[in-house]
Amino acid sequence: MESQNIEYKKTWRDEYLKWICAFANTEGGKLYIGIDDNGNVCGVDDPHKLSEDIPNKIRNTMGLICTVNLLNKNGLDYFEIITEKYPFPVSYHGKYYRRTGSTMQEVSGVELDKMILSVQGRTWDSVPVPHISVDDLENDAIKLFKKKAKESGRLDDAALDVTNETLIQNLHLTEGNYLTRACMLAFYPDPEKWVTGAYIKVAYFENDADILYQDEIHGPLILQVEKTMDLIYSKYMKALVSYDDIYRKETFFFPRAAFRELLLNAVIHKDYLSTTPIQIRIYKDKIRLWNDGALPKEVPVEDLYKEHVSKPCNPNLANVFFKCGMIESWARGFSKITRYCEEENAKLPEIDLSLGGVTARCFASDKYQALMNEHQETENVPLTERQKTTQKTTQKTTQKTTQKTTQKILDIIKTNPYVTRTELSDLTGISPDGIKWQLKQLKDKKVITRVGADKGGYWEIVSGDEK
Repeated sequence: MESQNIEYKKTWRDEYLKWICAFANTEGGKLYIGIDDNGNVCGVDDPHKLSEDIPNKIRNTMGLICTVNLLNKNGLDYFEIITEKYPFPVSYHGKYYRRTGSTMQEVSGVELDKMILSVQGRTWDSVPVPHISVDDLENDAIKLFKKKAKESGRLDDAALDVTNETLIQNLHLTEGNYLTRACMLAFYPDPEKWVTGAYIKVAYFENDADILYQDEIHGPLILQVEKTMDLIYSKYMKALVSYDDIYRKETFFFPRAAFRELLLNAVIHKDYLSTTPIQIRIYKDKIRLWNDGALPKEVPVEDLYKEHVSKPCNPNLANVFFKCGMIESWARGFSKITRYCEEENAKLPEIDLSLGGVTARCFASDKYQALMNEHQETENVPLTERQKTTQKTTQKTTQKTTQKTTQKILDIIKTNPYVTRTELSDLTGISPDGIKWQLKQLKDKKVITRVGADKGGYWEIVSGDEK
């Protein structure tokens, strides 16, 4: 049965040299002459002539040495031509072919570049780039790398307290006297000089047709990620405000940390041979992040949230982001997304391959939807009524909050009369200025008094109840 590595032909034709070329450029394979499509031996005419012609034609047209075996079954002669995978691209009359499943395809353009790199055992981001040096790199990008690498503990002070040139060499971002594409993408001020589409587009959509505003984020990829996150969560996404006791809480419709993982995944796995940038569509209650890339063949889309292998499209670029602590190296990105979403009761992103790339769709959580409905209901109340309601609610909330805060402080003082204002701030979550004000109120009302100096003294509760 024909497969990726086996092909059957009844008779020999010179055009079948293309199949041999395809096997050499893929994983190798066997071409049988004198066998029909069902695998039945039908035999060949003049096998002795073909025994000389076939090896000569393979060698003269492609420079390959293949094993050509003349076999016999039930009195019928047939050939087995064994082709190994070659460590360099093989062409037939100036054209390149590859094996895809049980078919043979001509390769050209971008796919030819990928094939050549694959055959050589190289990745796109490992190729050297002429005309740039370490001095040309963006210093802010290198500073951010060092800062995050130190914070994450991925690199120690000794590894970071070096010249930029040594750092780049230690990150394996050089080949001979040249910097690689991974280095250029991560740190060069304008990677689009070499790679069209190496930037991020963001737009806010009122609906699928109408764009209200949009931005483009350019520059080194290290900085692009940070700028994009700040832009989206300050300009594009509306945080709804709620209160837990006296604490103000902002809720976004999708967790920032989870979206950061999705964005990093898109940047690292993007197919940079494509000229299309990463695109982020934002609506009032959903996001669509699209990346012109593909998932590893070992990781089908339905397995992304399961345990799977780590196989980045651009491993050298991924190593830069790993060393500075921005990503993991063990395919844990989607596990972290799951954890972040669970912590905030958010919905998991939906991943699909429906738009010619990898699309992540993020939707507002039920909690956000409920808060949004509450805000809309408030906005629909006439202004005068809303003002009265707000005033009454504020008065009640302030009174209850003050009582709770006072009791917290008194309870802490009872347990530890020597507690400091800084410690009170840490224990209650109230700012130092807020603690200072609260203590003054309690002293003015003769609830507590200070015994001794500010340093070394202690608090004494004069009355068990606030006066």
